[in-house]
Amino acid sequence: METLTTNLAIQRASERAHFDHGWLQTDHSFSFADYYDPGNVNWGALRVFNDDVIAPGKGFGTHPHRDMEILTYVLDGELTHRDSMGNVGTVTAGGVQYLSAGTGIAHSEYNGSQTRPLHLVQMWVVPRARGLEPRYGQIDFTRADRDGRWLTIASGERGVEAPITLWQDATAYVSCLSGERLEKPITDGRYAFLFVASGPITLNDEPLGTGDAARIRGPLRLDISGEDAELVLWDLPSA
Repeated sequence: METLTTNLAIQRASERAHFDHGWLQTDHSFSFADYYDPGNVNWGALRVFNDDVIAPGKGFGTHPHRDMEILTYVLDGELTHRDSMGNVGTVTAGGVQYLSAGTGIAHSEYNGSQTRPLHLVQMWVVPRARGLEPRYGQIDFTRADRDGRWLTIASGERGVEAPITLWQDATAYVSCLSGERLEKPITDGRYAFLFVASGPITLNDEPLGTGDAARIRGPLRLDISGEDAELVLWDLPSA
């Protein structure tokens, strides 16, 4: 981890924990499964950020979760979902899947294509309360929805409108850049996590490439520019 200022640190793509499971290539930004680092468990309320590439026709068999807000953003390919509440769905590139595990839910996630890899990021946020009612949802977005702007995909912050409601005082954004410049103020007491799904970009004069991420403590204004770039940004409570 490269600390640039007291408010900004960079985790390069190569610093993530990488695992090759044959059918799954995965990079963990935080402690997860077989990777544990007591100094790298979370960033504020963000507990998991996994960058996954899943082989055609493969995926995660039925498994349970509870008391976690799980958001999946599909970068390329198609994700097929089934769960214990009877939900069945497919999410394609640019789409978002939301699973609020609450008191408990079991689900499976597979690459819906037999020919193309599936690339996604899965993100877990700790909810503000335990024992909530489980929920599932999915929504598709077009490239135009996120071109040159911050598209709000999920939020639990008061006063923030979003198509997906989180049980946490956090907001997730995505954006695609083709030469545009974006700004985003992170207020005092807040944390932020910026992931470069594809790059390169420049963040506050610092170059970042594909797979790099920035960990931010407010107050700090983010100044971002990039060509042919795709970004995921979380604005989070500190814990």
